[in-house]
Amino acid sequence: MGMISNRTESSKARMPVRVLRGAAIGALALGLAACGGGNDRPQADIAASQVTYIGVNSYLWRASLETLSFMPLTQADSSGGVIVTDWYANPDSPTERVKVSVSILDQDLRADALRVAASRQVLTDGVWIEAPVQAATVQRLEDIILTKARDLRRSAIG
Repeated sequence: MGMISNRTESSKARMPVRVLRGAAIGALALGLAACGGGNDRPQADIAASQVTYIGVNSYLWRASLETLSFMPLTQADSSGGVIVTDWYANPDSPTERVKVSVSILDQDLRADALRVAASRQVLTDGVWIEAPVQAATVQRLEDIILTKARDLRRSAIG
């Protein structure tokens, strides 16, 4: 048999395969639905601690974005759970600037699923020089994000 060169004939020839494939998928779905066992299905919790439509815990993600909303963002990857800010200088202290990165490491709403890192620079003689960041500053940011995430979850419960 030769090759079919007419597009409409080629489409017609493939039509039964698509119909069969659709029917097979439908039959498989019905078969799986029948295996459910009725009342054995767990009830969905609309405010579960593990909400992952975006790849990471959505409460931690939203809380992180809200907490850092005053800073310009350079990266926000919801599937990888990474938020990186650009340098931010407080208008009241223009000789000091801070850069923050947040990593969400898990799909669960837990304290160990969040990692915050910060860099700080001070302006000395017209040059930005690295300066230490107090551990309490990073810990405070983590606490703020976790508190907001828990509040978001509580408000979802209603």
